[in-house]
Amino acid sequence: MRRREFIVGLGGTAIWPVTMAHGQQAARTARIGYLSAASEPDPNIESFRQGMSALGYVQGRNFVLEVRYAHRDYARLPSLVQELLAAKVELIVTGGASSRAAPFAAQSVPVVFGFSGDPVDAGIVASFARPGGNATGVSFLALDLAAKRAELIKETAPQIKRIAVLSNPEHPGEVSELRVTRETVRKLGIDTQYFPADSDAAIPATLAAIAESQCDALLTFPDALTLFHRQKIAAFALSRGLPSVFGWKTFTDAGGLISYGPIVRHSQARLAYFVDKILKGAKPADLPVEQPTTLELVINLKTARALGLAVPPTLLARADEVIE
Repeated sequence: MRRREFIVGLGGTAIWPVTMAHGQQAARTARIGYLSAASEPDPNIESFRQGMSALGYVQGRNFVLEVRYAHRDYARLPSLVQELLAAKVELIVTGGASSRAAPFAAQSVPVVFGFSGDPVDAGIVASFARPGGNATGVSFLALDLAAKRAELIKETAPQIKRIAVLSNPEHPGEVSELRVTRETVRKLGIDTQYFPADSDAAIPATLAAIAESQCDALLTFPDALTLFHRQKIAAFALSRGLPSVFGWKTFTDAGGLISYGPIVRHSQARLAYFVDKILKGAKPADLPVEQPTTLELVINLKTARALGLAVPPTLLARADEVIE
């Protein structure tokens, strides 16, 4: 059974789950822009729609969603923002890597972001508690999670000596996440080797470099790029006999060994809370950036068996979900 799923603000005050409707529907039809770094279909958009529905909004009746997709071509983001502004949107929701366009978009309309990076490092907000500008939202980045993932892969495969770290260097907060990972792994008596990939085209070469290395495990940082290639990455790890650990459940669904992190669909649905507040007159500067506090540990037991690993019973007992 899963633990109770909720999100709290940075001050620790519980906020109602996104599954509960509240408030009154806006009397007018709000035009909302959604900027996606991914391709259609983007599951984050559906999660956002569900969040809006839970708050009493009906698409086509009291809100219209204008969506633009960058197809992981981040150079297109500024022009897509201009398209949304030309469509007369009242605010823009940015998902994943598209949040890098948030400072630009926030010059014209309020912005609500949801991504796995650090919004302070990205220059989107001044601080989590006091955003100070025209943008706010949810960040999935928590550095203690990076440390925990390293500990989990060591607990599952205690024989490992060197972990390959696959990461997108263009992802805000990547430097801090890499630093914490290296520090934790060093304390565990394990070496790390860093393998950056910043585009679709770079993924095959990066995986080939990992295959040629002496690494015996794989740790992948979650972002839009690695998420898109999750099946390729998980299949590669399995084919090379590498125990793998990821940040989101979607990666273990694709065949990865372990994931530990936030329930992304709930965090994306939570963006509707900010949109609702802004449509009713709140200023983004007055809405603290939130971080999810409900986490999930998922273990793919099928992958463990294929790797010849016996997952410790104590670890299985702590898992929120075990994929057979």
